[in-house]
Amino acid sequence: MNQQVQKNTLYVGGLAEEANETILHSAFIPFGDIKDVKTPLDQATQKHRSFGFVTFLEREDAAAAMDNMDGAELYGRVLTVNYALPEKIKGGEQGWAAQPIWADADTWFERQQQEEEMQRIQAENRASMQAAEELHRKKLADEREGEKDETDTKDDPMAIAEAEAVKQNDS
Repeated sequence: MNQQVQKNTLYVGGLAEEANETILHSAFIPFGDIKDVKTPLDQATQKHRSFGFVTFLEREDAAAAMDNMDGAELYGRVLTVNYALPEKIKGGEQGWAAQPIWADADTWFERQQQEEEMQRIQAENRASMQAAEELHRKKLADEREGEKDETDTKDDPMAIAEAEAVKQNDS
């Protein structure tokens, strides 16, 4: 996936239940000035979901914090610290929170038309293949029928006698 990394914002995973935004701020402040700290809440339990985001004012401070805090312990839990990826809007093609939800509307219609065209072509191909298979089966059946007629009259004495009797009755 080609997601653009946010160099000032760090993802901090593996947070203990006791950790909150104040504690997260305190743990990361030694590395530089912090702009924002967030710990998204689970809607059902109203507790954080074991991860948070720390946004620094300077990229260098974020890099230093990541280098020093990745693998560190906080409240007995090992932290995972990486650069954060942009938030996604559910259902949006690009998924970036910075884009309006209608940003991919034009490409959506194009994709729909391309998908319909592809389905039409596939249906035509299936119909052509079925017609070709049916033609092939008919040709094989005709060949077998022709072989049967030849072998029936050549090898079967009853068929020969019957054919001669029919010829005599016709004359």
